[in-house]
Amino acid sequence: MSESTPIKPNSQPAEAMASVPAEEITAGADRSAKTRQLLGMKGAAPGEKSIWKIRLQLMKPITWIPLIWGVVCGAASSGNYTWTWENVLQSATCMLLSGPLLAGYTQTLNEYYDREIDAVNEPYRPIPSGAIPLPQVITQIWVLLISGNALAFILDVWAGNEFPTITTIAVLGSFIAYIYSAPPLKLKQNGWLGGYALGASYMAFPWCTGHALFGELNWKVVVITVVYSLAGLGIAIVNDFKSVEGDRQFGLKSLPVMFGVTTAAWVCAIMIDLFQAVIAVYLITIHENLYAAILLLLIIPQITFQDMYFLRDPLKNDVKYQASAQPFLVLGMLVAGIGMGHAGI
Repeated sequence: MSESTPIKPNSQPAEAMASVPAEEITAGADRSAKTRQLLGMKGAAPGEKSIWKIRLQLMKPITWIPLIWGVVCGAASSGNYTWTWENVLQSATCMLLSGPLLAGYTQTLNEYYDREIDAVNEPYRPIPSGAIPLPQVITQIWVLLISGNALAFILDVWAGNEFPTITTIAVLGSFIAYIYSAPPLKLKQNGWLGGYALGASYMAFPWCTGHALFGELNWKVVVITVVYSLAGLGIAIVNDFKSVEGDRQFGLKSLPVMFGVTTAAWVCAIMIDLFQAVIAVYLITIHENLYAAILLLLIIPQITFQDMYFLRDPLKNDVKYQASAQPFLVLGMLVAGIGMGHAGI
């Protein structure tokens, strides 16, 4: 055999890294920051000039995803969804209602009333940075509110609902969004009330809306989604860790402020896992054992990521934990919805 020529390792890795132009690194970081700004995420960049992009930033598109998914779960739990062009169009319209319109209304309203806190926690946001005047923000709130509730009524008519169930949910959700952000009640001042209101907005309201679009909403579905929203409370607590400093300064009693970061992280993790397990037990009681087993299996990676990231350093790893664990949670929601639909709840 002939002797092979040994491969010499790069003896100057630092010089290799230095060969990457600084301009490319800076440009990549700028693009990432601008994308985060547009989606309404932490760590964004200021300085956006387009008024329509600024309006979109106020609506925080990143927060629409769970509400849109909730509509899918509700359609599944109705047991009546079929893949027809009309049903697809109805679903898309319902997603427009739950996401861009009413979630956009909720986020814009919250941005308006949190502008002083955001000046501390997220000064790059559109209002504290001065990118948009307050009268234009108020106009946007009203346009989204009226459009959302009008579209809810249209969906009721389209679905043939004798009672305007979807409109009722939209009005109730709009009211809760107002008292969540606005004084004198300002539910978000209390970590428990505000967190549950947020959890219900992410889970119960869009789920019930999707169910009412394709089936008849009943008390069992309402109760199940209300219980599931307690897991959503845990998710809401995760979002509080990034703003501990500003919440403490302005007297907001979020759970990390009330109990401390470590205890609040444990409360958050326990609630997320426990109430998913409660839904799995319910699926067993209605003889949907396969769906219950799948849901329980989907809790395992969430516990793993809680241990790997969130419980070790919730302030540093909150975003990493959400990106890793929440896909399993939302997939579990769909599994539960399919199980309920299969059982004819």
